[in-house]
Amino acid sequence: MAVVLEVKDVKKHIGKRQIIKGISFDIKEGQIFGFLGPNGAGKTTTIRMLVGLIAPNSGSIKIMGHDIQKEKEKALGNVGCIVENPDMYGFLTGRENLVQYAKMYGNVTKERIDEVAEIIGLKDRINDKVKKYSLGMKQRLGLGQALLVKPKLLILDEPTNGLDPVGIMDFRKIVRQMATENKSAVMISSHILAEIQQVCDTVAFINGGEIKSVESLNDKKTKDAKENFVIATPNMVEAIGVLTKLPFVYDVKDDKDKISLSLDTGKSSKVVSELMKANIEVSEFYKTHKNLEDRFMQIVEGGEAKDVAADK
Repeated sequence: MAVVLEVKDVKKHIGKRQIIKGISFDIKEGQIFGFLGPNGAGKTTTIRMLVGLIAPNSGSIKIMGHDIQKEKEKALGNVGCIVENPDMYGFLTGRENLVQYAKMYGNVTKERIDEVAEIIGLKDRINDKVKKYSLGMKQRLGLGQALLVKPKLLILDEPTNGLDPVGIMDFRKIVRQMATENKSAVMISSHILAEIQQVCDTVAFINGGEIKSVESLNDKKTKDAKENFVIATPNMVEAIGVLTKLPFVYDVKDDKDKISLSLDTGKSSKVVSELMKANIEVSEFYKTHKNLEDRFMQIVEGGEAKDVAADK
């Protein structure tokens, strides 16, 4: 897959304060990329650099191979963007707003405007004044203006703000459609972790102006089909030897002073039984929940959720 967005060692400071500390990542065509971090982590600053509102102090940002600093028009010609509260002209209709944006792009047909109105679910309200729209309808219209040119890079900042459950499901459908049919790279910044987990296939965790980790959610979802556990024992070498021979145990890893592993559902009591047969002392044995919220806490906040295993 071709790389649509390439961010390489980008830094940004305001005065003496370092906001972004040398971040690097890329997004390929067809990829839906989540961008997660707490308030003040650097998400908004990064997005503002990606859309050309502010310039990095060093490093490079390339969109479809065009450096945003050297070929800004060519780079941004491939970008569609929606921020949390998109600016719309309330005294104009939804259609008239889209027409205004279409004029800025310069290559959008009337047919494309009609098509977008249907995609975003505003076909029956597109000729109403925007001041009569709900917040969710304005959010849909904002997404519509971002889709007008079938962008190769679609950047969405808090895109589900104000949407009801039906609107959120429609949003997921639209995003997946853009990724598959148009082979767009989609970048979503959101504080709603469950939504990111539903729609994204890759996620980057940012905190303190640094990318802490970039991970595939597809890999994680595959692993989540099994249960994940942690074992603490003074007999690490012997325990690992026993565990690696069990057919229902996977991904056994020496994690400092503990052992992490995955196993088939319902086999935790069997693991304890096998370790006891080998006269291996177990001081701790608990299940870990590997959903996105837990991973976020683990990477960004330094915490880790855990339960004692229920099935003994």
